[in-house]
Amino acid sequence: MAHILIVDDSPTDAYLVKNILESQGYQTSEASNGEEGIQKAKEIKPNLIIMDVVMPGLNGFQATRKITKSEDTKSIPVIIVSSKDMESDRAWGLMQGAKEFLVKPVKQAELLATVKKLIG
Repeated sequence: MAHILIVDDSPTDAYLVKNILESQGYQTSEASNGEEGIQKAKEIKPNLIIMDVVMPGLNGFQATRKITKSEDTKSIPVIIVSSKDMESDRAWGLMQGAKEFLVKPVKQAELLATVKKLIG
């Protein structure tokens, strides 16, 4: 089954997403900030990354840009899942290379449909 990296500084939000994904048989790994997310993306080479935006240090927009522009990780699709729900945030996230932008609290059906769309 596909391996998904969850990058979120909120243990509660990461736990929620992890439970949704693992209940469907996906393997998950976690990172608690943008820098760690980039590092794990390079090490693990997951099939997909779920990225929060508001994190200490490197934010999710910056981490997404680095992942999607780097030669060794640019093929990994990124879904931004954020509490920021302005249209400008969505547009900016997609401009950084994210394939999709979902708003927290993420709905199980919406998350799973988006994951399936991107990695089958």
